[in-house]
Amino acid sequence: MVHGGRQPIVGAHVYLLALNATGYGGPGIPASSSNASVSLLTSASGTAQDGSGNYYVTTDANGNFTITGDYSCPPDASDSTYYYSTGGNPGSGANTAATLVGPAPACNSSKFTVVNEVSTIVSLYAFAGFISDPLHVGSSGSTLALTALSNAGQTLNNLYSQTTGAALATTQAGNGTVPQPEINTLANILAACVNSTGPGSTPCTTLFSNAKNGSTAPTDTATAAVNIAHNPGANISNLYGLQTANSPFQPALTSAPNDFTIAIVYTGGGLYSPEGVAIDASGNVWVASSSLGGSINEFSPAGAAISGSAGYTGGGLSAPYGILIDTSGNVWASNLNGNSLSEFNPTTGAPMNSTGFKGAGLNEPEEITIDPSGHIWAANFGGNSLSEFNSSDGSPVNATAFTGGGLYAPLGLAVDTGGHVWIANTDGNVLSEFNTSNGQAVSATGYTGSLSYPFGVAVDGSGNIWVANEGILSSSISEFSSTGTVSSNSPITGGGLNGTVGLAIDGSGNVWTANLLGNTISEFSPAGAAISPSTGYGYLAAGLNDPFWIAIDGSGNVWVTNSSTGAKSLTEFVGAAAPVVTPIVANLKSPYGSHAVNKP
Repeated sequence: MVHGGRQPIVGAHVYLLALNATGYGGPGIPASSSNASVSLLTSASGTAQDGSGNYYVTTDANGNFTITGDYSCPPDASDSTYYYSTGGNPGSGANTAATLVGPAPACNSSKFTVVNEVSTIVSLYAFAGFISDPLHVGSSGSTLALTALSNAGQTLNNLYSQTTGAALATTQAGNGTVPQPEINTLANILAACVNSTGPGSTPCTTLFSNAKNGSTAPTDTATAAVNIAHNPGANISNLYGLQTANSPFQPALTSAPNDFTIAIVYTGGGLYSPEGVAIDASGNVWVASSSLGGSINEFSPAGAAISGSAGYTGGGLSAPYGILIDTSGNVWASNLNGNSLSEFNPTTGAPMNSTGFKGAGLNEPEEITIDPSGHIWAANFGGNSLSEFNSSDGSPVNATAFTGGGLYAPLGLAVDTGGHVWIANTDGNVLSEFNTSNGQAVSATGYTGSLSYPFGVAVDGSGNIWVANEGILSSSISEFSSTGTVSSNSPITGGGLNGTVGLAIDGSGNVWTANLLGNTISEFSPAGAAISPSTGYGYLAAGLNDPFWIAIDGSGNVWVTNSSTGAKSLTEFVGAAAPVVTPIVANLKSPYGSHAVNKP
């Protein structure tokens, strides 16, 4: 069924398309033949052929259509096929601007599907990292990419009912709160154009002029939706103004939001003042909760709590802070109070050691990272030092911690492709660099410039090092070259930075931060230009409560921990970023290894 608002669209052309497996779409990547969707319909009774040789079916007087056996499915079609409806009469005459999409179960079930403005919004947001426009959707076709596409399909199912066409209020597992009024508002914005007299109408021209891709205006509603998903902080008031009191999808927002990111807030799994967050190869989300003795919390790619009501405990957990996934998929956490590292089985959640691993000079270990050889590095906030452990058996690589190199209250750290670990020193305003092969400082004093209480660290695809400056009076981010030279545009401000702590890089090189004091997240381009608005994303929404660490998954979802004392939630910004290979250490190993951040 194809509907514009609550009205059937008569005479619409409906295509059955599949995501390609030869190239990414994604924000900022122009459409090309390498990322074009694949038309699956063939010549059969009920199908017709357009001028480009592609087949479609036509909706009847009730907006219904049927596709039976007149198609062939790609081998990975379970979560990568979709309907593309264009044109037709929504009630006010033929409207060539009325383009809608929705998930197509044709290749794995006979489930009924409602294609409308809600399905369009949730589909294009969930798969935003794979899309340049509605006809150019794709990935690399790798095993990780196919997993990420399947996970994006699960996220889509958290947002809308395929058989009713309605936005959901809670996720399928019941522990996630969906921003139903915001999804309905976005759908109403599209409906204003769909149910108009055509592309020259005021609703359509207003939509297209305020939902551009750079300077290029869309000519149809689905492309406009893609552009809004890729630019969720742009022209909010003008877009919101397209919603009217009698808009078809309710409940809707009663005032313009700060931005049009779609954020789901999850609870359960034992979350309690969560801090560190990491994503594994399957897209499962792992969190370190620091309060009540501490626990490790696991969520499925769809946000379902896997770790039960209390989380995974034992293993020497004591105020766990940092968390990572090693080269074997095992989960590690640093214990700030216990001066130890804990390891957990990724399948059962059981601790691998009853007391945790100690030694190597651990002293208030905060963030941890891992190098390609499987060695775990811990920043000792209390010891002004760096510890190294074998992930294979938890043994210290060196009996004592490494010092020097400007280490002074070290906190965040990351490993680059050259085998160097970079550490932010909060009290010293210094960025340290150590060689992972011998634990020796590359620079005796570290690197300075534009740092102000530096916190999180990440390495981008070009080998540049990015640092989040929590600051005292003003927050910022800084960029350093691989040789430790601070960039001329640092410190970088704007974009809603406020008490900036956690930091991550997405598959397009954009920089994402968690703003502890602003209860927002921010996004910057690889050149350091603010993409998020001056208030950041999620302001007064998204359930953010002292957002702390931030991670990006293989589908392009941004996961943020809410660390406030007693907080028991985790926020997912759906499709906001470009997809990233997970876990992070996989970026440094074959078949990747040339860049610290890669798309799956």
